[in-house]
Amino acid sequence: MKGRRDSPAVEAALVVLVPEAEPLVRDYRREYDPSAAKGMPAHITLNYPFLPGADPSETTLGTLRSLLAGVPSFPFRLTRWALFPDLLYLAPEPEDPFRDLVARFQKAFPDSPPYGGGHSEIIPHLTIAQEDDAVILEGISSDFQVGAESRLPIWSQASQVWLMDNRKGRWSRQTSFRLGG
Repeated sequence: MKGRRDSPAVEAALVVLVPEAEPLVRDYRREYDPSAAKGMPAHITLNYPFLPGADPSETTLGTLRSLLAGVPSFPFRLTRWALFPDLLYLAPEPEDPFRDLVARFQKAFPDSPPYGGGHSEIIPHLTIAQEDDAVILEGISSDFQVGAESRLPIWSQASQVWLMDNRKGRWSRQTSFRLGG
C-alpha cells in the first residue's frame, strides 16, 4: 500500500487482514513498510486507495455489504516470498478468490481502480518490505528467507473484508464486511 505523493491526506483501503502472518512479518514491516509504521496490520489489499471509503455513504456501505454477501469465505495459504522491483511480499494461494474480489470492487466502484489504476495487472500479495534500492531489497529478501523457510506455509481464512482509513493519522479498522456462505 505504498503511498503516492499526490494522494489525499485521508486515505482508505479494502483489505483482508492476515493476523497469522504477523509473527513472521511484523519486524520487517515495522522497519520497511510505511503503512505498518502507521498502524496497518499484515494484510492483502483489495482496493487502495478506496476513494469512497474515507467518508463512506450509507449507499457505499450497502453496496459493499451486498457485494460481499454473495462471496463465500475461503481458505488460503501464504506459501512463498517473491519480489516486485521495489517490494518483497508473500504470495497467497489460491490467488483467484482475491482477484475475483478485486474485480468485483473495480466493477462496483469504477472511479476507484486498485492502486489508482497504476498497474495493468493486480497481483495479490502481503507486503513485507518496500525499498527502491534493488541491492538493499535483495539483502532484506535474503535475510527474510533465512527465518521464513521453516515457517511457511501460513494458513489463513478470508472471512471478512475490512474498510480501513487513516483519518486519525494512523490506519484503523472502520467497518468489517462478512463474506457470505
